[in-house]
Amino acid sequence: MMSDEVEIDLDDLQRRMDGALGSLKTDFSSLRTGRASASILDTVMVEAYDSQMPLNQCGTVNVPEPRMITVTVWDKGLIGAVEKAIRNSGLGINPVGDGMTIRLPIPELNEERRQELAKVAGGYAENARVAVRNVRKDGMDQVKKGKNAGMGEDDQKIWSDEIQSMTDAAIANIDSALEAKQEEIMQV
Repeated sequence: MMSDEVEIDLDDLQRRMDGALGSLKTDFSSLRTGRASASILDTVMVEAYDSQMPLNQCGTVNVPEPRMITVTVWDKGLIGAVEKAIRNSGLGINPVGDGMTIRLPIPELNEERRQELAKVAGGYAENARVAVRNVRKDGMDQVKKGKNAGMGEDDQKIWSDEIQSMTDAAIANIDSALEAKQEEIMQV
């Protein structure tokens, strides 16, 4: 039968859909929810040594208290650059220099800021859904190639249903992650 020549790699499609969810969770970890978490600084890039470096390569990030993050900068010459990067990151955190350590008090979130963060989380989730749908499209394109190569209608239906099932599961996982994150953000 000719359909054996057509290779539809479901493992690759699943890996790519899982990657979209993983990326979403990374994006969610950068959203501040009123509790201190070192991961909110993961996206902060510091202008250091004539290049952009992740903050965690310029110093040690700690969470000594539920509402405080500290960054111990390794190179005294980078303290100003680290403070500037945090201030300009859009996280709404005001760094306080204290020698080689920068303290980051995490303020309470007001209702307006919580709603704004919930919307940002929704945007991240929509980007993840789009990524999953693009992977679905690639899978369906593979099925079309199979049709052109002589794949039977029954096989096409089986592959299409399997790809759609994977897509539905990935979208459900994204929606579940979004719901959990929005609930976390909106807790007072």
